[in-house]
Order: sequence, then structure tokens, then C-alpha cells
Amino acid sequence: MMYDQTRAQQPADQPRNVSGRRTSGPEALFPADEREKIRHRLGRALNTFPDTPLESLEESENALDDAIAQLMAVLAEQRRLLRAGWEGQGHHQDEAQGQGPDIQVAELHLALRRYREITQRLMSL
Repeated sequence: MMYDQTRAQQPADQPRNVSGRRTSGPEALFPADEREKIRHRLGRALNTFPDTPLESLEESENALDDAIAQLMAVLAEQRRLLRAGWEGQGHHQDEAQGQGPDIQVAELHLALRRYREITQRLMSL
């Protein structure tokens, strides 16, 4: 078996595809079924536009509203999980549990990196 440098450089917690290999990009913000529903609604709006333009625009606007609401819910959950992961990681608590400050700093650095990744992803939309 040959060494796969690209695979070796991917984080261990990155999602895997069906073959068990890690995917190359970030995980999707929407579940596949929700993405497909929104795409279907937009496609239907486009196809019915010649006959019912105002209804098509309303359907497109509703699909956008739903996508925004889902995105906000996903981001709020990611933020909650991130905060729960580092909140309470105070120096005294770590020492009481037998963990040194190096572990605390490493965990905080991972949280900082995840915040940065999410923010950069949003800014690239």
C-alpha cells in the first residue's frame, strides 16, 4: 500500500465518505435531504415561473427563508457545542483533574481554530 500524503494530512475528526476515506472538504451545513428539498422547491419555482411568476417568486423567497432558518439553527448548535467544549476549562479545574495547563491550551487552540474555520466559511458565502 502506498503512502497517501493528502489523506495523512487530513484531521482525524473529518467526516468520511462511503469508502471510509476522509472527505476533502468541510462537512455540509445542511443534511442532504434538506438540501434536496430546497433545491426541489427552487427548481419547481423556476419551472412554474412562466405560468405563475408571482407564486414562483414567493416560493423562492420561502425556500430562502427556510434555508436561512436552518443555517442559523445549525450555526447556533455548532456555537453551543464549541462553547460547551471550552467553557469551564479554567486552570484550577484542570489541575484538580490531574490535567496540566498544556492540555488546556491545546483544547482551547482547537476551539479557536474551529471558530476561525466556521467564520471563514461564512465569509466565503
